[in-house]
Formats: sequence, C-alpha cells, structure tokens
Amino acid sequence: MQWIHETPEAAETRKMVADSARAFAEQHIRPFVMEWDEAQFFPKEVFHALGQQGFLGVLVPEAYGGSGLNYQSYISVIDEISQVCGSIGLSVAAHNSLCTGHIMAFGSEEQKMRWLPKLATGAWIGAWGLTETGTGSDAGGMHTTAVRDGDHWVLNGSKNFITHAISGDVAVVIVRTGEKGDSHGMTAFVVEKGTPGFSSGKKENKLGMRASETGGLFFDQCRIPDANRLGEVGAGFIQSMKILDGGRISIAALSIGIAKGAMNAALHYSKEREQFGKKISEFQAIAFKLADMATEIEASELLTRHAGALKDAGHKMSKESAMAKLMASEVCVRVANEGIQVHGGYGYTKDYPAEKFYRDAKLCTIGEGTSEIQRLVISRTLLKG
Repeated sequence: MQWIHETPEAAETRKMVADSARAFAEQHIRPFVMEWDEAQFFPKEVFHALGQQGFLGVLVPEAYGGSGLNYQSYISVIDEISQVCGSIGLSVAAHNSLCTGHIMAFGSEEQKMRWLPKLATGAWIGAWGLTETGTGSDAGGMHTTAVRDGDHWVLNGSKNFITHAISGDVAVVIVRTGEKGDSHGMTAFVVEKGTPGFSSGKKENKLGMRASETGGLFFDQCRIPDANRLGEVGAGFIQSMKILDGGRISIAALSIGIAKGAMNAALHYSKEREQFGKKISEFQAIAFKLADMATEIEASELLTRHAGALKDAGHKMSKESAMAKLMASEVCVRVANEGIQVHGGYGYTKDYPAEKFYRDAKLCTIGEGTSEIQRLVISRTLLKG
C-alpha cells in the first residue's frame, strides 16, 4: 500500500524498515509471547536489542544516534511488532513518542546531546509521567509539585500507570509549578534513575499488555537541577498536549497491529477448522466477519497514515490524530472480539492467540486519552471551525 505524498524512495525505505521489524519480531518476540504474558515479564534484554536495531530511535535524527526516519516508517515499526505482541509494541511506542519524543521536541541542544543518544540506541529505557491517581483525563488537577530552590527544584508527589516505571533509566515528568487547574502552571523535567528521593512502586497486575511494565513513580523531596527542566517554566501542559498528538498516532498504529494480528489468526483458523464437512471460512457468516475486519482495519490505517503525513509535514494534526486513535482503537476491540467468535470455544483458551489479542486490545481505547477524550478533541475542533 502506498499513500499520497509518499515518494517511491520513501516507500522503499518504509518497506525495508517494516521487513526488518517483522523479522525481528518473528525471531526474538514470537517464541516467548505467552511466557512473558503469563509471568508479566518485561524483557529488558530484548528491548535493548530493539534499540541496537534502531527501533527505539526511529524518529530521532542520526546526529543524536537515531535512525532519522519519518512517521510512516515509525507507524510500520509499531504495526509489525504489535501484530506479534501488543505488549512490546506498546513499550516501543511509549519509549519513542513520549519520553524520547518530549526531549527531542522541547529539549535544548545540550539536553538532546545528553539524553537522546542513550535513549535512541536502547542503552537507556525511557518513561513519561503525566497521569496521577485520581487525575487521569483531568491532567490539570495534578497534585505532584516542583518548588524552586535556587538553581534546583524539589519535587514531591507521585505518578500512576507509567510505562517502564520500574525498569526505566530516565523519566520525563510533568508536575505543577503554579496553581492547580492552570494550563500554564505545569512544567516538564527530566529525572534520572538513582536521583535521591526518586523511586518506583509495584508493578500493576493487568488484564492485558502484561509484558509491558506499568507502575508508579514517587517523589519525596527529590532535588534536581534547573538544567533538567525542559523548556520554559509553565509550558509543561502545552508541551504534553503536543506530545500526545503524536502519541495518538502511536496508539493508532499499535491498535492496527493488534487488529491485524487478531484478523490473521482468525483467517488462518477459519481455513483449518472444519464443520459440517467443509472449512468454516466457506460459511458466509465467517467470510463476512473477515471482510468487515479487513475493511475496518484498512480504513483505520488510512486515517493513521494521513495523520502521520501531516505530522511529517509539520502541520497541525490534533483532530486527525484523535480521529485515527479513536477509530483504530475501537476497531481493534471489535476485531479482537470477532476473532474470538471465529475461533469459538478454542478462542477462549490460551492454546490459541485470539484471547491475548482480545485482552491487549482494550487498553488502546484508554491509554494516551480515552475514546471519550478523542471525541472531545474532535468535536471541539469542529465547533471552533
């Protein structure tokens, strides 16, 4: 599939990147998917290997150790990995678009040189902290604070539901430096693992995405230098909204990958399973389910690719990324649900991949902005226009 505005050279690069990501996932991820899922094990060594292959710095310029690729290639990386394991796809997406992406977008040259090479090559694992207990969609109501003390800041509070909270080597966190509810009262800081007063909590026991580590971050009189501040004081919330615009493309790509994995599993099973003397794929009820899956996935991918093209061109794409994330995530859940139905009773067992796609899918409608928040973003854009 080739999109408008994509040159033949860019299409060839994207195909090579996709092939490479697919090969890596088949060799290093697929054999261990259920083992990691059952144990809720985050495979750090595999994650470091992903970095060595360039998959953790897809969008980072080569000058900072990254691959220097565009959003179309990035979407393909997340898509291919997520077809095999949504958990690893989620972790790759969070590392690239949130932590690394925030530093790349708003860090000074010195800050970029300090942190991006380690993140882009996988030497360090990144986390990003906006969400807090009780302030999920209401980010402006956060409680975690940073108080200036000379050339330093003192952080107190906590963050919740943070990817790589335990294994992460560095975290970008958005904390309150002004009045609660003030969109200009929050600031972003980079906090390195090992900083006194900075710690992580227990790993969350989750329904799905179990191999992608999720936990809490805690700050107790955590003192960091002003050199760790990203951008201007009070700009953290505005920065976060821009980061989430790109992050929604990531989750849309993740959703597409999981949906493709669920559809392909259902397609394969339908060609093998026999009932009433013929393959179940020959029954119209099953064939039409597969047709609907394929159609909705392709529509979701076109929306996502369009948002990625706008991002690459430097255009505003808040509405488009929200549309892509909304549709792709909801489609992902529907496709995973129908995948179970195609498998019948076997789809409810762990002997087949359908149940894992089903469990992983739901997070896509919640993470980086719920479906309701996406509808809010889209409707506000329409009403302003």
